[in-house]
Amino acid sequence: MEMVWLLLCSFALLLKMSLVCNSEAGSVTYDARSLIIDGQHKILFSGSIHYPRSTPEMWPSLIAKAKEGGIDVIQTYVFWNLHEPRQGKFDFSGRQDIISFVKEVQKQGLYVCLRIGPFIESEWSYGGLPIWLRDIPGIVFRSDNEPFKTEMEKFTTKMVTMMKAENLYASQGGPIILSQIENEYNMVEPAFHERGPPYVRWAAAMAVGQQTGVPWVMCKQDDAPDPVINSCNGMNCGETFAGPNSPIKPSLWTENWTSQYQVYGGEPYIRSAEEIAYQVALFIAKNRGSYVNYYMYHGGTNFGRTASAFVVTSYYDEAPLDEYGSIRQPKWGHLKELHAAVKLASSALLSGDQTIISLGQLQDAYVFEEQSGECAAFLVNKGPKHATVLFQESSYQLPTKSISILPDCKKVAFNTAKVSAQHATRSWQVAQKFDSAENWEEYKEAIPNFEKTTLRASTLPEQISITKDESDYLWYTFSFQHDSDAQSTLSVKSHGHVLHTFVNGVFTGSAHGRHRNESFSLEQTVTLSKGINYISLLSAMVGLPDNGAYLERKVGGLHEVRVEDQDFSKISWGYQVGLDGEKLQIHSDSGSSKVQWSKLGSSDHPPLTWYKILFDAPAGHDSIALNLGSMGKGEAWVNGQSIGRFWVSFQTPKGKPSQTWYNVPRSFLKPTGNLLVLLEEENGDPLGISLDKVSITQVCGHVSETHLPPVSKWLVQKTQNQNNTKTKLGRRPKIQLSCPPKKSISKVLFSSFGNPSGDCKTYATGSCHSSNSKAIVEQACLGKRRCSIPVSLQKFGDPCPSISKTLLVDAQCT
Repeated sequence: MEMVWLLLCSFALLLKMSLVCNSEAGSVTYDARSLIIDGQHKILFSGSIHYPRSTPEMWPSLIAKAKEGGIDVIQTYVFWNLHEPRQGKFDFSGRQDIISFVKEVQKQGLYVCLRIGPFIESEWSYGGLPIWLRDIPGIVFRSDNEPFKTEMEKFTTKMVTMMKAENLYASQGGPIILSQIENEYNMVEPAFHERGPPYVRWAAAMAVGQQTGVPWVMCKQDDAPDPVINSCNGMNCGETFAGPNSPIKPSLWTENWTSQYQVYGGEPYIRSAEEIAYQVALFIAKNRGSYVNYYMYHGGTNFGRTASAFVVTSYYDEAPLDEYGSIRQPKWGHLKELHAAVKLASSALLSGDQTIISLGQLQDAYVFEEQSGECAAFLVNKGPKHATVLFQESSYQLPTKSISILPDCKKVAFNTAKVSAQHATRSWQVAQKFDSAENWEEYKEAIPNFEKTTLRASTLPEQISITKDESDYLWYTFSFQHDSDAQSTLSVKSHGHVLHTFVNGVFTGSAHGRHRNESFSLEQTVTLSKGINYISLLSAMVGLPDNGAYLERKVGGLHEVRVEDQDFSKISWGYQVGLDGEKLQIHSDSGSSKVQWSKLGSSDHPPLTWYKILFDAPAGHDSIALNLGSMGKGEAWVNGQSIGRFWVSFQTPKGKPSQTWYNVPRSFLKPTGNLLVLLEEENGDPLGISLDKVSITQVCGHVSETHLPPVSKWLVQKTQNQNNTKTKLGRRPKIQLSCPPKKSISKVLFSSFGNPSGDCKTYATGSCHSSNSKAIVEQACLGKRRCSIPVSLQKFGDPCPSISKTLLVDAQCT
């Protein structure tokens, strides 16, 4: 009974230290140590979750998983062009319901950091700025420019007023403890010359003048005017952040990138849990950092056409919560342990004096000691090799580039390089194949020629100004007389992003740019007829730009067209914004009936074809995704809601699509009769599409005797020591396996206690192996959703006394 009582007390203490239990904050101020909430200094871990990149049905689960992972604050941008798509016309419904999102965070007892911007970048179309701003006479974005400042202040004031009306600021008892104005302005400020610094001062004063009662930050803005706090963005703020620009401001890290956004044609960037944990621990130890935000904690989906130029539809899928909202291991679990370890040291970190002690050429100890004697230490090994260091007359082993956290300056609770969290394998299982031609219908988009377009220009129109982001597409058409049937050279220069060419209604070729090199040229041989020839050029944008100075001057579309040596750039052009299918909204139930669909034709799939099919929702609760691996480029809709652009044909240097599976939220679906519509620009084959279930099907643990026990065991041991209690529990490393909800461990695929080779991706039994390894694990885990197996000689015996033992277990979840 005494042991049970100790465990309960310890876990309660850990919960209290690692989670914020009351988001009704009251007053929020700051000093050099940290934010001060209701008079208490706080070390806060934050996670970015963007409300429009998921669905309202997902919000409660995402926030709950973040909280379980030791997150105290949910950080989100505010998306101006989503809320005010037309000047003075606002939308806060559905995924745009920011008030409901903030209230859900509050309901679950977490704080909010509201990054109003309103320029946000965020790989979001036009950096979040509404396209209608371009039409305001004399406007220069993000500078000391009255037209822009007027609109920026209007929107900022509207958002603040909305939050105040719902009592959502901490000063009103709400969850919002921090706000942000502007976004990484220092990156473009020099380009505005004398118009830059006054704008920074104005933005800061305007924000503070909103009287929210909570501090404001400017990220990556070294000259953020008082009282606005300058904060760090990036992957290595423990190494790169110069610190606050005032001795009375705290060190805040507003964007710690958990991976990187991915672009079409680009490989995914994988950032390890060990690297993230190292940088967080270093920022806290070296910079006395007290606020760390993970960008992203859940990335989600760029639904519709919201992704910026060349950015894929899936956003930060490698975050601790993946695109579908599932826990990504070991990243989530390793960071949870880090958060708990740091919270154990929070008293000394917030109240103690910092001392830096050299332990070697590339090793240091950051020690925090209070007058009461409370002490915490961070032992840092910056080197490329394992190191043994002596600290306070005790020896400590530090793996390569790692940090050990000693909450009492004696025992190690956590090391950034020692991952005990399980690894999880996500897989896709086909739920429904769409391989029957009888079930598909198609509609071929009309190719307009000069005579069928009504809009005219005397030169090539600039695409962004003409389309106003109503469509990705702009048709350029012209006609000319040719005196014979002949082969000729068509040459086109484009500012981006994609071009499809048609001569006399016949498709003749395509070309495209790429991320950060949007402009391109096309040169092809075409067949001309004697008499009038019609040239139709379809220019497609793949998202608007989201960064850079003078964004209002960015251009898209064609800027030179030649046939042989004749320049046709300055002739009478006919143009058309968008496709006929878009205007008729044939992706919706009502719009679909406005055109005559045909049964799917032969194996020849011409470009610019719409496809539709009906399907029933798969049974169960697993996430759902469309496998579009057989398609080329276009956009997909389910029951009238766009699940985003796809561009499967633009492959990475390794010859793979940048994205194959496209998220279909369950909330988009009806039980039966769901409408799937796709626009295919190229010649993709819809018969290869399938609807797949996405789930975690395997969990694996790989822990050795040199790993650390869970941080909760550190608390148990500390409580035992304080009470002079001896138990058999001890502090042993262990494998902890956990299947997703409604799944359990059905099979142990591999188990070896000894010296197994490899890791959770590839493994094999080594020269040392306990023969009862699998039986012990099966007894502990089969039929259970969760199980725990200590790395213990008492459990497995000692098959080879001369070596350190490792336990590797791989199990199946069904």
